[in-house]
Amino acid sequence: MSVIVQILYKLVKRFYNGILMPFDYVLTFFIFYANGVRFSSIVTRGCPRVAVAMGGQFFIGKGFRINNRVSANPIGRFNRCSFAVGAKGKLQIGERVGMSSVAIVCQQAITIGNYVNIGGNVVIYDTDFHSTNPKDRLSVDLDRKNTNIKPVIIGNNVFIGAHTTILKGVTIGNNSIVGACSVVTRSIPENQIWAGNPAKFIKTIHGS
Repeated sequence: MSVIVQILYKLVKRFYNGILMPFDYVLTFFIFYANGVRFSSIVTRGCPRVAVAMGGQFFIGKGFRINNRVSANPIGRFNRCSFAVGAKGKLQIGERVGMSSVAIVCQQAITIGNYVNIGGNVVIYDTDFHSTNPKDRLSVDLDRKNTNIKPVIIGNNVFIGAHTTILKGVTIGNNSIVGACSVVTRSIPENQIWAGNPAKFIKTIHGS
């Protein structure tokens, strides 16, 4: 009996998700279009949060895969994907990129290459959000003016493990891997595995 119930449950779940996917696509299409996002083909489960300021730019290559619903990638700490692009920001995502429940904040420039996989709850920031000078933070204008902002570049065929934080000024080379729950504060060369807080070199990827 329990086997029959499990089979029925899985069939109902598959049917339910199949019904939702067309609606997810239409809503995501509208969200991207309304924010001036330039995109091609997408596969989406659930709908992301997108906020592109006037003057900001957001480009997505073909074959973009995005999970925004817990049933699509139930790894914990669930949230929808969130993309925030400032008035001077330029966010570029390459072809065949997949991501789940990420948060990307782009005030200047974030570039993600082709065939990149970004695990659940990864966050990528090109800004410190606030000045490191305590006196600046007493003034909204000075705080905003003196906030450190540096571009982030993620190369092709990179894999970023779940719950990782990538901070401003970081470049991650082609084919490299970042272990889960890492905090990346400095650049990673091509064909290497890094992990930890702060992220450190683990080993070279041979045969790359």
